[in-house]
Amino acid sequence: MGRRPQPEIRQRLLDACTDHALAHGLPDRLEPLARATGTSTRMLIYHFGTRDALLRAVLGQARQRQLDTFGALLRARPDEPYTTTLRNAWTSMTGPDGAPFLRMFGQSRESPVRRLWPEFHRAATTDWLGPLADGLRGIGRPELATLVLAVIRGLLLDLDATADTTRADQAFHHFLHTLDHPNGDERTAPPVR
Repeated sequence: MGRRPQPEIRQRLLDACTDHALAHGLPDRLEPLARATGTSTRMLIYHFGTRDALLRAVLGQARQRQLDTFGALLRARPDEPYTTTLRNAWTSMTGPDGAPFLRMFGQSRESPVRRLWPEFHRAATTDWLGPLADGLRGIGRPELATLVLAVIRGLLLDLDATADTTRADQAFHHFLHTLDHPNGDERTAPPVR
C-alpha cells in the first residue's frame, strides 16, 4: 500500500525550491533544490512526479509571487497620482525587491524556461494590461496600458543588457513626464544627465 499524498510537505518543498530559484536562478539539475530543501532528489520526484513538473511548479509559484508583488505596486491609490505610483513601482521593480523576479523571468528567453512554460511570454504581457489600464483610468488614459507596458518591458530589457540604471531611470522618468504633460510642456521636464 502506497503512501498518501501529503500536500503540506509538498507545499513546504515548493516554497523552499522557489526561494532557492529566486535567489540563485532556476537550476538545470535537482541536486541544488534537494540541498535547499534538506531532502533528497528522490523525495522531490515523489512529491512532484518529474524534474520538469517540479520546475514548472517553481516557475508558477515564482510568477504568482511576482504578480502579487508587482500587482500591489501597480494598483492605483486614491491619494496618489498614477504617474507617482508608476515611478514608485519602477523603483521597486528595478531595485533589490524586484531583481529576483527579473533575473528568473529574464531566463524565459532562454530555451529551458521556454520549453517548461511555452505560453509564458503571452501571460507575462497580458497579466499586466488590466492593472495598468485600471491605474491609467485615474488620469483618463486607460488606452495607454499597452504603451506603458511596452515602455516598462523595453527599459527592463535595456537594463538587463546594459546595466545602465541611470539611463534607464532617466528614460522612464521622461516617459512619465509625457503622461503628466501630454501637450509637451518641456519647462517642467526632468533634467537630462
